[in-house]
Amino acid sequence: MTVSPSQPAPAVELGLVSRALEVAGRLANEAADVITATAGRGTQSDITPPDRDESPFDWVTDTGRTLERHTRRVLADEFPGIPVFGEEFDSAGKVGVPVQPSAGTRFRWAVDPVDGTANYVAGMPWCAYSLAMLDEHGPVVGVVADPYRARIYAAARDRGMRANGSPVRLTDDKEARAGIVCTEFTKTGPWRGTDRFIANAAADHVSVRVLGSPALAITQVALGHAMAAVLHSYEEWDVAGALALALEAGATVLDSTGAPSRLPRGGLLVAVPGAAQRALDWWQRARQEEISHGRVEQ
Repeated sequence: MTVSPSQPAPAVELGLVSRALEVAGRLANEAADVITATAGRGTQSDITPPDRDESPFDWVTDTGRTLERHTRRVLADEFPGIPVFGEEFDSAGKVGVPVQPSAGTRFRWAVDPVDGTANYVAGMPWCAYSLAMLDEHGPVVGVVADPYRARIYAAARDRGMRANGSPVRLTDDKEARAGIVCTEFTKTGPWRGTDRFIANAAADHVSVRVLGSPALAITQVALGHAMAAVLHSYEEWDVAGALALALEAGATVLDSTGAPSRLPRGGLLVAVPGAAQRALDWWQRARQEEISHGRVEQ
């Protein structure tokens, strides 16, 4: 199977894109300041540990709630009528189970105020703020703040990716061996086939890392630091901002079947040019081996 490039998405009105980039960048800078000032310093009352019967990784913090509320207020003022979907609240801004956008919504915002919350709670320097504007074709604008490295990454459809204002573009000469591939656990732990995926990559002299932030995992591919990122499951707000970066940097984005997609559902692979087929093979062989052993459903 040969990996094909994704189809270009239609252009969006320039004034809207420019304003969305400016507002998203401002929010990302503000969030970065808050995260660096508070990480690892919360009291017990600031932190809600995961429910015993739910995900062991779904920490909730006052910082996350505060940042999302602020993001929602600013976006409501600047872009009235465009719904916001996020990690901590539902589309109406109420605490509860987040909902997915309706099919008839032209634009929507997706925000993850603290992507990598467990790392944030522990004071480990690997978490991010992620925000994206999307339409039915995928990300229109995306920003990811990497507070500990004082970096703001931003991208807009057909306008490229920038890191602290400097253009970023991947090239076709990235070495596909002796590299790093990122993945992330699901809400309940390692996805079935993780061990086989790691073994497949290792046999090809590639190391797999689980670092705890889907947004930063994909961003490492957009920057050329990692050759690929494979996410078995995720929410839209986990990945939308970083996918905007990856697409505009020239990375390949595929769904779990290997089909090109600007916003895959039910599993995604992001890879530097030339590495997508190899990483897809490790992933698909791991899934097939699990199926053949009766451990997953097709």
